[in-house]
Amino acid sequence: MKKILTSIFSLFTFLVFGQVGINTTTPLEELHVAGPTSNIRVEGLNATNNVLNLGNKENTRVYVDTDGDLVLNTVPTNIGVLFNPANYLADPLDTGGADANVINQTGVGSGYAPGGWPRVTGPGSSTFTLTRPAIVEINYSLSYEIFKSGIPIDDNHARTAQFYVYLRSGGPAGPIVTTDYNGDPVDFGGNPGALGYSGNFYTNGSSLGAGGGEGDGKEFYATGHDYIVLGPGTYTPMFSGILFVASTLMTGAVKMQIGGGDDEVIIVAHYYN
Repeated sequence: MKKILTSIFSLFTFLVFGQVGINTTTPLEELHVAGPTSNIRVEGLNATNNVLNLGNKENTRVYVDTDGDLVLNTVPTNIGVLFNPANYLADPLDTGGADANVINQTGVGSGYAPGGWPRVTGPGSSTFTLTRPAIVEINYSLSYEIFKSGIPIDDNHARTAQFYVYLRSGGPAGPIVTTDYNGDPVDFGGNPGALGYSGNFYTNGSSLGAGGGEGDGKEFYATGHDYIVLGPGTYTPMFSGILFVASTLMTGAVKMQIGGGDDEVIIVAHYYN
């Protein structure tokens, strides 16, 4: 009789308070799973039982429907990485044609020149495609090297290397994207299509003292980041750059090669409808 009364009392307590504790005798919610490494498994949502589960390649978002049930997402995700090729730009020195990756030094801070060509062309290697409007996030790391006919630069001059990324429609040789999805112009400093402007200062010493020619034959990197609203279509990220110095006397025709190292471009789409 004592055991029966105890069981009834326990059941009565559960019904009154309506709280269940796992790994705890003092639940603070209707269901309280205690423990720093505790987890919950719902087999109806796993990859074997649910076709909406993305498997081991990606975490699948879980939502709550109008009945309070846990369900997997049935619409396309709102964020997606569209483009992330390895070593995006061709490495070998190229001084002519549309594939050129060498930019001549100037004595002024204007006059950007296009440079660099995708190492491999084609979907996923040089182009990304949007199937619906999105805010597109662009991140890049661009390599560059300053040189003069294989001779170390040791003129004590400070130089500025500046870059921006721009998009071409359809492929590397397509028209430059100069307006966004809303019809607003895309422009920076009078350069149509310019996005993700970045710049570095470069200086060197004299060959007679410490630091002379240390930068010769070495890769430097510039990073940039920007956003643009784009509509459906296929696009290619390309680059322009400029190398300028206050005085071009003495040293003469200094050049800058872009893309000789490992270059990275990551395109992320933030969908909004």
